[in-house]
Amino acid sequence: MAKEEKTNVMRVLDGKKIEYTSHSYKPDATMSGEEIAGILGENPDKVFKTLVTQGKSGQYFVFVVPVKEELNLKKAAAAASEKSVSMIKQKELLPLTGYVHGGCSPIGMKKQFKTFVHETAEGFDRIFVSAGKVGYQIELSPQDLIAVSGAVLSDII
Repeated sequence: MAKEEKTNVMRVLDGKKIEYTSHSYKPDATMSGEEIAGILGENPDKVFKTLVTQGKSGQYFVFVVPVKEELNLKKAAAAASEKSVSMIKQKELLPLTGYVHGGCSPIGMKKQFKTFVHETAEGFDRIFVSAGKVGYQIELSPQDLIAVSGAVLSDII
């Protein structure tokens, strides 16, 4: 039997004894979050993407929103108590977080940044986020995601 590949996210969750289910799929570089939700057979409202921004102050912030939604930068700035926030450049993602585009997770970044999860997450028993590698997702309770990432629920879409 083949041994399941563990990502850093899975190791963090294992270390904290947090229950999760891992899912893997054959990735395609052009795949959208909604297509990934379809592959998982899940409601896209339960599948979340991780976005990294930089505030006017220079601080970095992480926002976790449903895959079919867009981050509202004004609401995100207000949540982060910033004048404004903007998305970081894709080339900055790996050195800053340790993750590549399409595989960024709010769990296990090189440095823990202030994290915000869209408030709809708490309406589900389980949600999906990237497991830290393209082609891998984890399913866990929103409360566990919030606890392990130090996140705050917020209206950010």
